[in-house]
Amino acid sequence: MTAITELPALIAQLYQIVDRLEKIVPSRKFTPDGHLVGSIGEAVAEHSYGLTLLPASFKQYDAISAESRHVQIKLTQGSSVAISYACDHLLVLHLDRHKGFSEVYNGAGAPVWDQIHHKADHGRQRSISLTQLRKIAALSPSPAIPRIRPFPTLLDGNHHAA
Repeated sequence: MTAITELPALIAQLYQIVDRLEKIVPSRKFTPDGHLVGSIGEAVAEHSYGLTLLPASFKQYDAISAESRHVQIKLTQGSSVAISYACDHLLVLHLDRHKGFSEVYNGAGAPVWDQIHHKADHGRQRSISLTQLRKIAALSPSPAIPRIRPFPTLLDGNHHAA
């Protein structure tokens, strides 16, 4: 079993743990986020788009495409992503624990940065909604990085496809 094929079962286990924690402490949400979700997104993008990942926490970019484009990868479970720097190419994925992974934005970073660069000082995170990203993709189409493999299919708690 290759490492990427283990990902769906591990994510299912993670959500089982989240569910259990939320039953133990019902007044709190235990949402997987931050570096964990970001790293999952990078692993999925590497597998599904054939990207070469750069060292972890590399400033401004996460990977390089087969066409030598520098790519910033974002994965969210919510309705927005945060971006700190302009980038050549932006790949935004969404993770729904019941439906799996989907692509939200796959194109040039410039039109996105133009919409948000004024929101904070250099190096600070700026938020943009997935709805806004979809609008930018429709109004400013740019060459996408082709997906070479399907996204990993998530499993439910019983290790069945979700």
